[in-house]
Amino acid sequence: MTLSWPVVGAVLFGALLHAGWNALVKSSSDKDLDTALIHLIGSLLAIPIVALVGWPDPKAWPFIAASVLIHIGYYLALTGAYRHGDLGLTYPLMRGVAPLLVALSATFTLHETLSPLSWAGVLGISAGVLVLGLSRHALDSPKAVSFALANAVVIATYTVVDGLGVRASGHALQYVATLFMFDGWPYALLIFATRGHDLGRYARARWPMATLGACGSLGSYGIALWAMTVAPVATVAALRETSVLFAVMLGSWMLKEQVTLRRFIGACTIVGGVMAVRMG
Repeated sequence: MTLSWPVVGAVLFGALLHAGWNALVKSSSDKDLDTALIHLIGSLLAIPIVALVGWPDPKAWPFIAASVLIHIGYYLALTGAYRHGDLGLTYPLMRGVAPLLVALSATFTLHETLSPLSWAGVLGISAGVLVLGLSRHALDSPKAVSFALANAVVIATYTVVDGLGVRASGHALQYVATLFMFDGWPYALLIFATRGHDLGRYARARWPMATLGACGSLGSYGIALWAMTVAPVATVAALRETSVLFAVMLGSWMLKEQVTLRRFIGACTIVGGVMAVRMG
């Protein structure tokens, strides 16, 4: 499997979609409710897609079931990280460490061997992501860092599981649509059980923006899983984390966040990593 420029472009566009729906969550007044609402709507949007394209191959179902369970841990760790620390700290930490874990585990689970240049690219993207997010404030938020690092392990786990699953399925759209159809319910029901009245009122006011977020989430992960059928999972996972770069750009444009020298250096490191991954 090779990483062509069209695949790189598709994954980068998916990263932009990922950054977009995370920017919506960041701008919301209640991140727990927004996360639950976006993924619940994503499950509903997936139903007609499944009706159109059909169910995935039976060999893919164990991976879908495992991924749904793993994603429950992802949402719990995600909200725990956001509860104890800023999004600007926890999000890059989660997304920057995960590609390294995917690259290491893919050697054994997917029997993929990266070239030295590809490894340099993965390291460059991860380092750039961490530079964008980490600062001295990390020392002031040990619980947030703990939750974020735990979630990096969860992200790496479901990435490898879904990489194996989508290849077993042989049809990326069938796999991702079925996964999304089941994935949004457990966490949404958990939130509904504890904050049901709030969720209903919040949904009535927020559903148009949440629908945009759900489309971005579905499109982003759908592109990533398709790319994993034609390119190494580790390089796709690393490229997908350029979403942090897009998040910084969107934050500067939409949320008027300042672009510092550290963020500029991080962005340049990510771009260099992308080039190395492609050339490797």
